[in-house]
This record gives sequence, C-alpha cells and structure tokens, in this order.
Amino acid sequence: MAGDESVADVGALLAAARRVYEQSYGGEAQVAVCAPGRVNLIGEHTDYNQGLVLPMVSGKLLPLVTVIVGSSTSGHSCSIETITESADEPRRVDFDLPTESSPLTRGQPAWANYVKGVVQHYRAQPLPAFKAVITSSVPLGGGLSSSASLEVAMYTFLQQLCPDDGDKVAKAVACQKAEHTHAKVPCGIMDQFVSVLGKEGHALLIDCRSLEATPVPLTDPNLVILITNSNVRHSLTGSEYPSRRKQCENAAAILGKSSLRDATVQDLENAKDRLDSVTYQRAQHVIEEIERTAQAAEALKKGAYQEFGKLMVESHNSLRDLYEVSCPELDVLVAAAMEVDGVFGSRMTGGGFGGCTVTLLQADATDRTIKHIQERYSGHPTFYRTTPSEGAWVISPVEN
Repeated sequence: MAGDESVADVGALLAAARRVYEQSYGGEAQVAVCAPGRVNLIGEHTDYNQGLVLPMVSGKLLPLVTVIVGSSTSGHSCSIETITESADEPRRVDFDLPTESSPLTRGQPAWANYVKGVVQHYRAQPLPAFKAVITSSVPLGGGLSSSASLEVAMYTFLQQLCPDDGDKVAKAVACQKAEHTHAKVPCGIMDQFVSVLGKEGHALLIDCRSLEATPVPLTDPNLVILITNSNVRHSLTGSEYPSRRKQCENAAAILGKSSLRDATVQDLENAKDRLDSVTYQRAQHVIEEIERTAQAAEALKKGAYQEFGKLMVESHNSLRDLYEVSCPELDVLVAAAMEVDGVFGSRMTGGGFGGCTVTLLQADATDRTIKHIQERYSGHPTFYRTTPSEGAWVISPVEN
C-alpha cells in the first residue's frame, strides 16, 4: 500500500491503555470505550453560524479514535492519565469531583481541561470517583477533531459508571459546552455531534440550528476518501478562530439576522456599504458555503461525484480567499491532488492554518494520487484512507 498509514488499530490502543492502567493503578480496568474523530467533507466554519455541515467519522478500516479505560473508585478523588504522545505535561492529573459550591476549574495541563469540562457538565448524578487512562490515534491539531473525540469518549466512559437518559443529542451538546467553558474554544456543534451520532456507511448532513441529521449514503466501493495530513500547524490559530466567529456575529447583526444562516447573498449585497471589506468576505464565505453544503449533499445522494468534487474545490478556494484560514501547505496539497486523473475534489478540512485535506477520488486512483502528492509537497505528509463508521461505542462495560 502506498503512503504512510501507520495508525494503531483499536485493539492496539486498547491493549496499550490497559497495560498502563495496570501499571499505574493496579488491577484491571472495568470499562473500555471508544469515540472517533471526524473528517468534514464540506461545510466549514458554518456550524457556529447555525448552518449546514456534512461530516463523517473516521472508519474502522483505519480508525482515528480516542480510547479510555478505567474503573469507578471510592471517595471523591479522580485520577486520569494520558499516554497520547502529543499531550502536554504532566501526563497524569488528579482532581476532586465537582460540587455545587466547588465546580471544576480549568488549568494546566491543557488536555485535562477537556476531561474536567465533561465531568463538570455530565448529565446524571451521583457520579462516582474514577481512575482512567486515555490514548488516541487522532492527530492533535490535524483538523480531525481530536478534542471532540476526547470529550465524547470521556462522556461515554462516565455513562458506564453512572448512566444518563441516553439522549444522544443532549450528550453532544454537553460535550460542546465542556469545550466552551473549560477549553475556552467557542466551537460549533458539528464535531461532538458526529462523534456521537456517526452512522456506518454514511456521511451526516447536520442542521446546526435544529440539530437534525440526515444520513447521506457513502458506500460506493469504487470511491475512496483520502485524508492527507500536512503535518504543519501554524501558531496563529489561538486568536483567529474566535475573531472569525465574532466577525460573523457582527455581520449578522448588521444584516438584522439572528445568524448568517438566515442571510442571503442579496442581503449581503444590500448591506455592502455598511460592512468593512473583511467582514463582508467572512459573511460571503459562510452564506455561500451553507448553500454549497446543501448542494453537495444532494449530489452525493445522486452519486454525482464530479459535481460534489467541484463543490469541494469551490469550498477550499473560498476558505483560502474569503475566510483566510488556509495556508500554503494546504493549498499545495489540494492543487497536487486535483492534478491526478480520477480525483473528483479536494479541500482543506477543519479549522485551518495547517492540518489536513480531504480528497474524494476513484479507488483505483489512490496510489498514484499519494505518489503525486509526495512528489509535489516539500513536507512529509501522512495519508489515511478511511470509510464512514459509527459514532462512539462501548468496548467493554462495567460489570454490575
């Protein structure tokens, strides 16, 4: 197989986590759960504008997942350890269960804030103390939502210790809230939603206003979804994401809309003299991207892959030129992919400024596409062929 696919499978991740659990805590973990990352096919930076998105979760053929193993314990003190290589230090964190008078607060290391946020916003009580080990094959900062994968895995773990009502949409919302309050990232709902509700053999067309999801079949055996990780991450992302969200909110307010979901291109044109050029461009991307996503879902349903691919490229160009979240490395990866016969479309995926591209192509074009990208790209890309899979699942539940 061409490329550099080296992601550990779920079994290997599980074995590693169980081994560290035994070394750190003694005995065997009672619970093991798994939650996937996601790749967004189209609909970028539309979720926090209450728009449409079309993601899928990374498949079991080559899983990009977070695994958590652990057990409940007596008392009030929780302990969690990560063996994910990219996590910041320290790798082990201890904290007490939150109370009404003493909620969990964010701090260092940063990775633990995602865990604390989920514990704080978990929807059932009384939550027992626990000890757990985390590992993940979702590349950090790759635009494949390692954060949502961690949040959803953590929530799924807690469900085994103290079952909630099983409402999957509410679960996704709680995980999103955790990211808002403890990671301080004002993300939309897409990543957590698809990590919870992903459907095997389907992408999900998610309406981020109504939280309704429509499965879109993606089972053609002659079709491949190729993720290419640029393995670059530019440092300016910390402030760029919130600033773009604020620009969108400002544009919606000037247009007299509750969000850009309700705006049309004509609305934007009518208000052009009241918007600065940058805000206008941000709004133009979002309004057009929502429409592109609706068109792309219809194209995919019909098997119109050429049309879908054209929309992917339009999306990338808009993210590059209007939303300004691409970077030279991503642009080269997209351009190189589009030079190969059998490639339908390619675009950056995720927040931007590095990370990954997603490419839709004929299965028999995969190896030559990988080879051509390797020749054209000066960096060291990593390739993942993936298929749409289920959302979070329990590997082994606690024994009652």
